Order: sequence, then C-alpha cells, then structure tokens
Amino acid sequence: MSKANFLPFNFLGLDEEESAFDTSKVVILPVPFERTVSFGRGTSKGPHSIIYASRSLELYDDELGYEPHHIGIHTLSELESNVDPAQMVESLSEVCTDLLKDNKFIITLGGEHSITYGAVKAHKKKHEVFSVLNIDAHCDLRDSYEGTKFNHACVMRRIVEDGIPVTEVGIRSYSIEEAEFIKRQENIKIIHAREINENKNDKWVQDALSTLLPKVYISIDMDGFDPSIVPGTGTPEPGGLDWYQVIRLIREVFYSREVVGLDIVELAPIAGITGPDVLAAKLAYKSVGYKFRNSFD
Repeated sequence: MSKANFLPFNFLGLDEEESAFDTSKVVILPVPFERTVSFGRGTSKGPHSIIYASRSLELYDDELGYEPHHIGIHTLSELESNVDPAQMVESLSEVCTDLLKDNKFIITLGGEHSITYGAVKAHKKKHEVFSVLNIDAHCDLRDSYEGTKFNHACVMRRIVEDGIPVTEVGIRSYSIEEAEFIKRQENIKIIHAREINENKNDKWVQDALSTLLPKVYISIDMDGFDPSIVPGTGTPEPGGLDWYQVIRLIREVFYSREVVGLDIVELAPIAGITGPDVLAAKLAYKSVGYKFRNSFD
C-alpha cells in the first residue's frame, strides 16, 4: 500500500493493543485528497480533523448500551494524495481491495467526494451486486466537470455507469444535464430534502429502504447536513438534513441490510468551530456500533 503521513494518534485515541490491525474488524482509512473542489476549499484537512475530534467522544454508546470499540478499530496512515484524480481512484481501489481480502470493514474518511469511486470499485470486486446509498445535497451525476470525469461532481455518474444502482437522499441542487440523465435511468432513485421536510413521519426512510438491494455501500457527503449544523463543507446548500434524520436512516439501513462499506467525505474544517468535526467522528463511531451490534448480544 502506498501511504504517507503517519498520524500521531488513533481514532478515538485507542491504544495500540485496542487498535492492532490483525485483531481489528474495522479500519479507518484517511484520504486527504483535494484536487477537484469547485467552490470552498479545505477538504484535505477533513480526515485529520475527524480523527482528532474522535478523541473527545465517550466510548460508551448510550443508545446501544455497549462500547463498540471493543471489536477493534485500526487507524491507517493517510493515503498518499499528491496524484491526479484518475490515479487516486486506482490507488484507493487497490488499497481497499487488499483490506477487503483481510475481511476488514473500511470506513474511508475524505477528502473530496471523488474518492468514493475508488472505494466502490474495490467493493464491487468482492461483493459484485449491491446498492450505493448517497446522502448528499448534490446528485454528483455530471458526465464531466472542469476537465475531468473524476471530478467530485461526477462520482455518482461513474458508479451508475459501472452498473451499480444508486439511491440519493437529501438532494436539493443539481443541473439540467443531471435532471435529464436521471429521467433516462431506472437505477437512480432520488429523495429530495424538500420531500423529507414535507413528510412529517418516517415514510421517507421506508421509501429509501425499498430501493436498496440486500447489500449496501453508504457514502455520506457532509453537505447533506444543513449548513447551520455543518458550515464547514465546500459546497453548502440550505435546507439540509439534521443529525437525527441521518442517524434514523443509516440505523435502519444497517439493521435491515448488509452494509459492506462506508465513507464520510467533504468536511472542510473551520478553525475554532469543532462541532462538525465531532459530528463526523460520532457518525463514524455510531456506524461501527450499528454494524457490529450482534457482537455485543
């Protein structure tokens, strides 16, 4: 694996025994890649900030009633990111392929959203048939943007073209090109943020679940959250989701499907505002708890 920048601390601040690679079921893979952002910058600092903020979390999960970290969470060093977007996709795919051979559950921390394609390509080699659940403000379905097909605005287009069905939740901004593409596709399902806001019960959660295959890869773009909650992201959009809406959705997905992988991307940390960093860290840790809940029965 080609990695650089060893972090001075592990996710959650776990000691070496608790986070040994061989005994850990989960690996945290930081990918500080930032080459195709189109508005605000700073996503390259996201992985470090999430891992740093994770040290503030309580290890006990009051909802689940146990400490999920006992299944073992290993923090990898940051993936070398001084490459072009196409090279990053291939490099990340290779790293994730090796980790999946070791039966690790990978939580990839970005970095910009373009990295998701590399992780998904690796999971496709192992699992073949699965859905991608994308929580996002944007569809990311452009064919090309700013001179590359591997732009963060194109990531879901590449995934759909690989024959993987995509369900997108929290959407509230996309181009006419993307709107026309969606009309021609049967394997893209959109649940707009306005639909969620207008739906005063949990029907939207069931609508999302009904579109997903038995296996699911989850991608969480931090701009899926409302900017009042997560101001630190490259392309904020008003009218986003809140913490409990996102948690309600991913909990139901983990409980009703086999979640094969997860990424959290597009956090652009703001100095002095640590709330979004902690939110992203807790989102990762809650996901570990949901994924391995049967280990604590």
